[in-house]
Amino acid sequence: MSAATHQQTLLVIGGGAAGFFCAVNAARMNPLLRVIILEKSSKVLSKVKVSGGGRCNVTHACFDVQELSKRYPRGEHFVRKAFHQFFTKDTIAWFEERGVKLKAEADGRMFPVTDSSQTIIDCLLREVNKYKVELLLNREVKKLEVENEKWKVELNNSDSITADYVCIASGGFPKLQQFDWLKGTGHTIVPPVPSLFTFNIPQHPITQLMGVVVPEATIKIQSTKLKNTGPLLITHWGMSGPCVLKLSAWGARELQERNYDFTINVNWLNDAKEQDVKEELQLIRNTNGSQKIVNNNLFHLPNRLWAFLLQEAGIKDEGRWADLPSKEQNKLIQLLCNHPFHVKGKTTFKEEFVTAGGVDLKQVDANTMQSKLHPNLFFAGEILDVDGITGGFNFQHAWTSGFIAAKTIAQL
Repeated sequence: MSAATHQQTLLVIGGGAAGFFCAVNAARMNPLLRVIILEKSSKVLSKVKVSGGGRCNVTHACFDVQELSKRYPRGEHFVRKAFHQFFTKDTIAWFEERGVKLKAEADGRMFPVTDSSQTIIDCLLREVNKYKVELLLNREVKKLEVENEKWKVELNNSDSITADYVCIASGGFPKLQQFDWLKGTGHTIVPPVPSLFTFNIPQHPITQLMGVVVPEATIKIQSTKLKNTGPLLITHWGMSGPCVLKLSAWGARELQERNYDFTINVNWLNDAKEQDVKEELQLIRNTNGSQKIVNNNLFHLPNRLWAFLLQEAGIKDEGRWADLPSKEQNKLIQLLCNHPFHVKGKTTFKEEFVTAGGVDLKQVDANTMQSKLHPNLFFAGEILDVDGITGGFNFQHAWTSGFIAAKTIAQL
């Protein structure tokens, strides 16, 4: 096909990570292809720019396909197939071959050694220039249809473009009606709901501890199976940090059905059992009975949190271990291991917005990223009903799906 008389065109809809990766790789693998990226805004790679606090969390240092796939609340089986073609090690190698070295942090997140997302953006833009990929900004797609065995794409400026291949990499949309232009292709859209959000705990005195971080806390959501452990950050509106964000991803649909109104139980001591904590308190009462409780933070919690929990349990500042009444002791144990909070509402970070939902995976081939309904129509990135927890997983899916779509198209 590539030796056909006319030059074939690939149109990539969306100037984000997945769109760029599909475009530059397809242009590199098939020099006879004309590749165009359409971006509806005036900026490209804007999510890359802000991700990871402006450092760009490119991927995650996990080199086991099975293990990495488990980090996707939606799309686990789909990405597991895809990762066999382009995986973490391939992402690292791809960027290194282009002069961008990545480093892993203690929690597995990987960033460019420059600690700047601009390094990733510059690398992708260099590839665009090198392979003469055309970039059209402020072009919003209004309609997509097949005409004479080609794709006709109608744009907001009354213009239209005809292409042999289309790869839709337009990212996740927060509202269902934003997918309307895509529904014309007959694809089923799984309704979008927010994923990766923080928990609002209005009017709770704990919010006075904003800025306090507990390195290993466990949160359970009452009357569900949802539970997660990790760093927890207290904010002026409630709770955040990896523990909360990951839990919100796993519970995205269920929590939306509850209208973000639910009760959580926090174990400030990771997974310590009440009985073990009771024994530890008993031991300190026997050995250090004369010490003031407030000065004896035996679980090494942040001091402000320890003082707050003592206050909540009704323990006076001058209280000593030997004089601790069993009622206050039991209350303290319960607060340490099973502290209830009523969550009402959520906060999403608009720049790092991740949606659960998108094109139904049953209609897309994970080995090629091609639509099962239409030949020569491809998908990459968050437009698909795939989303990962926080930590570089959404970018890894963007690189993988973009690369597979590129490779398939380049060989057609």
